[in-house]
Formats: sequence, C-alpha cells, structure tokens
Amino acid sequence: MGAFSDFITSFATIMPEVPKPIKKLSLNERLLWTAAVLVVYFVMVSIPLYGVSQGGSDILTYSRIIFASAQGTLMELGIGPIVTAGLIVQLLQGADIIKLDLTKSEDRATFTASTKFATILVALMEVSAFILGGVFGASLTPQIIIIIMFQLFIATVIVMLMDELVQKGWGVGSGISLFIFAGAAVSIIWGILSPLPVTEVVKGVNVTSAYGLIPYLIEQASTSSLARLFYRSSGYPSILTVLVTMLIILIVVYVEGLRVEIPITSAKYRGFGGVYPIKFLYVSNIPIILTSALLTDANFIFQFLWVRFNPQNKNSLLNLLGKFNSTTTTPTGGLAYYLTAPTGLSSLITDPVHCLFFILLITAFCVVFAKIWVEIGGLSAEKVAKNLVDAGVQVPGFRRSEVSISQILAKYIPTLTILGGLFIGLLAGFSDLFSVLGSGIGILLMVDIGIQYYQTLVQEQMEELMPRLSGILGRS
Repeated sequence: MGAFSDFITSFATIMPEVPKPIKKLSLNERLLWTAAVLVVYFVMVSIPLYGVSQGGSDILTYSRIIFASAQGTLMELGIGPIVTAGLIVQLLQGADIIKLDLTKSEDRATFTASTKFATILVALMEVSAFILGGVFGASLTPQIIIIIMFQLFIATVIVMLMDELVQKGWGVGSGISLFIFAGAAVSIIWGILSPLPVTEVVKGVNVTSAYGLIPYLIEQASTSSLARLFYRSSGYPSILTVLVTMLIILIVVYVEGLRVEIPITSAKYRGFGGVYPIKFLYVSNIPIILTSALLTDANFIFQFLWVRFNPQNKNSLLNLLGKFNSTTTTPTGGLAYYLTAPTGLSSLITDPVHCLFFILLITAFCVVFAKIWVEIGGLSAEKVAKNLVDAGVQVPGFRRSEVSISQILAKYIPTLTILGGLFIGLLAGFSDLFSVLGSGIGILLMVDIGIQYYQTLVQEQMEELMPRLSGILGRS
C-alpha cells in the first residue's frame, strides 16, 4: 500500500482540483452554482464530437439515462467513467484490497485521488474500446482518433470537476445525481413537448409526424383514428405511454416510502431513542446500474466481434453471439438480440420469447447483484450491527451486542434485498415493454434523486432559519 499511496499522492498533484469555499455559501448562492453547472452540462450535451459520424443505431441506449450521456456529443461517456471508477474503488476498499480508514482525512484524500485516477483510466479504456469496436466509424485516421480521444478526455475531466464543485459546497447535492436527474426529466419533457419530426411505419407506409405527444395530438387529432392516438406501434410517445409513465412515477414514489423501522436507543444518553429504517429498496438503484452496465458491455463486445470478424453474418459460430443489420448495426439475432430491450408492446406480439427472456434476465441479474452488493458494500446484517454497536446504539429489550442486533437485522435485510431486486428488475423490464418516457430505470433514478434533493433543500432552509440547527446536525 505504501507504493500505491505514494503513486496516488503524486498523481493528485498534477490533477486539477476544486477548492472548498472559504465560507459556507447561502442556499441561493449554491442554487445559482448548481444551475450554472447544469447549463454547462446541457451545453456539452449539445456539442457534437468532431470527427464522428452522427446518427445510426446506439448500442448504449440502455445505459444512456444511467450515465447521463448523449450519443455523438462531448457527453458520449457521460458520468460513466466516474460511476464505474467509484464502484471499482469502493469494491476494492470494501473487500479490504485497498485498506483505507475513511475516518482519517489523509485516507479520505487517498480515496478521492484513487477514484480520480480510476476515472481517467476507465475513460481512456472506454474510448479505446469504442474506437476499436467501430462505434465512431469504421475508418478513422490516426489524427481523428487522437482528436476524439483528446475531446473525450477533456470532457471527462470537466464533468469530474463539475461533480467535485457541487459536492465541495459550491452547489447542492452531487453533480452525478444532478446530471442523471436532469437527463431523465428532460427525456420525459421531450417526449411530451418535442415538435421534431420522426418517421414511423403505419400499415406499411412511412409517415412523418411529430415526436412529442402534444404536437402529435394537435397535428393528428383530425386525421388519425383514436386507436393510433392512444398507442403508436413505433414506440414513440402516445397517450398510453404517458399514462403508464405517470403510473410508474406514482408507484416508485410510493415504494420509496416503504420501510421497516427497528426501534433503537442510545446506550450513552439515557432517554434518547429513535428508529433505524430499512428501506424496501434496501440496495437502492445499484443492482439495475450494474445490470445495465453488464448488458451494455456484453452487447458492445458482441458488436466488436461482429465488426471485426463477421460483418457479413456468415460465421455460424459468431452468429450465435450476435447477428447485426449491416446498415443500422442493430442486433437481429443471436445472444445480442436477446440482451437488447424490446421496443414497445408490438414486440410482445411479434416476438414474445424475446420479451419474456429479457424481463426474466434483468430481474435475475438485479437479484444477484443486490445480494452481492449487500455483502461487499458493507450492508450485511453483521456489518450494520457492528456499525450500530460502534455508534453506541442498542435495540430495546436486547443485549447490546453485535450478535443480538445482527439476528434482528437478519430477519429483514436478506428478504428486503431479494424483494427490492425483484421489484427493480420487473419495473425496468415492463417499463421498456411499454416504452415509458425516460425509461423505467430513469424514472427510478429520477424519483430517488428528486426525493434526496427535496430532503436536502428542506434541511438547508431549516438551517438558514435556525443557524443553531447546523451545529446539532454536525454540519460546518
């Protein structure tokens, strides 16, 4: 660890860093900084990458919302390198491969610098993989490759600094959460209001109409049948998709409030009591993030093999892994096809096996990743019990020991872990089937982040009204 710490310390000296504000900013000032960061993010989403051909299919569609990325723009990688690097470093630290005591300031600095180093490494690896896999085009000159790598390297550093700026007290919440929330919300708003034309097939004929629901209803109300207004077979926004989107938002809001509350008391301060909440979504959104990343990586590998070794779909062995349309590069067969989300209810009619397989697959992966994350992420009953005992907390009527508290927590945590994974997987799968706006994953993330922001803003307002509350809550 000594050599590793020295290397990371040296690396930290050459990386740009956002300093903390000299004094705590007011809530209005922090909201202005947050808005400024959001504006920069939307500008980056709007700037196309130089040297990259625009359009075509997008093999990363399923993970775009999660990683707040946009195809063919400076945000091609989005927050993907930051999230991936953070998970890797956290897993290494949780498994004691990297031994850091995060209660010590120097170890926290090492953890942060390690995440930055991993972010740069992951970004360079992703860009290299995209170039080799033909995502940016089949024939790129060495000069264009260098330009693309430079653009995405700089963009990753900017996104990393914006996230750091928000987290260090200049803004509210975190940049990662902010970008995910903005991307999901804009996707929903775009699906309702966008006037941009799209082409869809109606009874075998190509028809051009508005993408957004409201412009579509205005231009088609007098000419289209009620059935076509209610549902568009292309999967574009319709009355049905908007209604299902609203229903899923309400379901997620309700489920986010479900929890098991275990009464606790302080062993240090007599008379002080409360509850320890165990949420129904105990592992939050981690399972679906890991599942989406796995499916995206698998499809990317299959496309890479297809581009390099089977562009004509003539290799029967490689066709088992994935057959692709040579024009749109969308999967048409093999395992890659079944790992791709179905598009709309029409898929259920044309290929029910694909729909059922995909839903069962992501649900199974969500459950597996939920169980794995509980063990390696420090959320198991044993580790939570240890943390509670170390914090001087006990359950009334039971001995103040890790064993007794662990036994109580073990009645709920494993069950809620499995149920939460099942719910997240089924929600994501059926949401894709109904082509909900923003995707089921996006809605899940948006609602979770929105609740966190609401709680943070309420707390910030209370602290400004009652400054002494800041000291009680341990905030500087």
